[in-house]
Amino acid sequence: MLSQTSWADNDLEYKVEVQSTVGNGDYNPLWLNANKYGLSSLDTSNGYLRAALSRPLCNDSLRQWGLGYGIDLAAAYNFTSSFVIQQAYVEGRWRKSTLLVGSKELPLEMKNGELSSGSQVLGINARPIPQVRLSYPDYVDVPLTARWLQFKGHLSYGIFTDDGWQKDFTDGKASYTENVLFHSKAGFLKLGKPGSPFSAEVGMEMGCQFGGHSYTYSSKGYAEKNVNSVTLKSFFRALVPGGNDGDDANPDQNYKGAEGNHVGAWLARLNYEQPSWAVHVYGEHYFEDLSGMFQLDYDNYTTGSKWMEKHGHRFLLYDFKDMLLGVELNLKRQSWLNTLVFEYIYTKYQSGPIYFDHQKYLPDHIGGKDAYYQHWIYTGWQHWGQVMGNPLYRSPLYNKNGNISVQDNRFYAFHLGLSGDPMSGLHYRLLATLQKGYGTYSTPYEDPRRNFSLLAEVGYRLPERMAKGWQLKLGLGYDHGSLLSADATSNNNLGLQLTIIKNGAIHF
Repeated sequence: MLSQTSWADNDLEYKVEVQSTVGNGDYNPLWLNANKYGLSSLDTSNGYLRAALSRPLCNDSLRQWGLGYGIDLAAAYNFTSSFVIQQAYVEGRWRKSTLLVGSKELPLEMKNGELSSGSQVLGINARPIPQVRLSYPDYVDVPLTARWLQFKGHLSYGIFTDDGWQKDFTDGKASYTENVLFHSKAGFLKLGKPGSPFSAEVGMEMGCQFGGHSYTYSSKGYAEKNVNSVTLKSFFRALVPGGNDGDDANPDQNYKGAEGNHVGAWLARLNYEQPSWAVHVYGEHYFEDLSGMFQLDYDNYTTGSKWMEKHGHRFLLYDFKDMLLGVELNLKRQSWLNTLVFEYIYTKYQSGPIYFDHQKYLPDHIGGKDAYYQHWIYTGWQHWGQVMGNPLYRSPLYNKNGNISVQDNRFYAFHLGLSGDPMSGLHYRLLATLQKGYGTYSTPYEDPRRNFSLLAEVGYRLPERMAKGWQLKLGLGYDHGSLLSADATSNNNLGLQLTIIKNGAIHF
């Protein structure tokens, strides 16, 4: 990546950015709008003027405590809103722990944010959510392990900010929500002898939508709003899944899911580091419920009057198919090619195509059709129309019918990313993705739809003797196929994106 300037610990950093995108086709190409923290548009002609002012927390790296803050605003055209508060936060650090209050762009875990297709739970594709977040952002030693074992993680609660957009997008034709709350948590362990080139990381990310109001739409119009629970117990059930989804609407229903919309993923990575090169092999398994989390489901209920009771220890074992597998190669002493990422992602299985809850005289239970990124009360794992995970799940913004849902969550894809620095100040990246989508279990495509997406981007930091703090970035994006077209026919999206950046410091 382009080198960054370091400032004194009492300086404020500023950044002014102008971006303009032009193109043709149904939409702005995938990699010109995806994984930009939601500051992007599907319109073929769009742009923004962005200004940010911040004091990084790392300015206090020599102290036991630290203070950071930032404000990041954008005036945009042909976006979901014309004025965007992209970031606004204050954060404090005491030794290794950090408390964040506000909305901030947060990096991916275990993946290269510039070249990866993205994480499936806590990605970089949607706008940041205002939240209170307590974390150990960097690995800390676990006591009594002689530094062989380290830990990091976070816990947060926040609130979604897209109520107005949801009402406008649905236009009285589909379900929407308002005042929905957000929860996320993650924990990671790192195992490795100090100084050894080998290390292994494993952990979990989880997210939850809870509380708020849900307006369900049908052909007869909107039903009365479902007031979802917002109590101390609700906050605890977001942390530890439990309770009943829809307590207020159906308090006596037999089949009870956990309160709120819970999503999660297992993550793991193996690392091998050498002075001149490094390789990282990683995997991610996404899940929507306990059966997907552990690949097991209880299947030994009784019949008759005691049909809701469990009896014995029989379980249904699911296939381990859905996964994201990746490898990252770093060539530290190379210039033309210094980072390579390859990923394979498969989401077609979703615990299988059958969902059947046991009944009074049919005791078998099969918990399939997991419907990734979907939910029957909430509008799914999205914010401002962009999925909050991996953008290869087709975001609701693409929908022409006003339905806030992911209409392609069963797919497989191959993804390649390359980057390098051929000369001082010059940086490039290439992304190429081949995807085949099948729709969803409830609404499958008649024929599978394919898509090929390409990005070629080059950035140049002008020499300081010429123009201190100035950068230019030019990106060319291209889509071909029917998966991202407006009418499901094969089409081309072509776009050109120019970004001009000026950053510097305000000295005190």
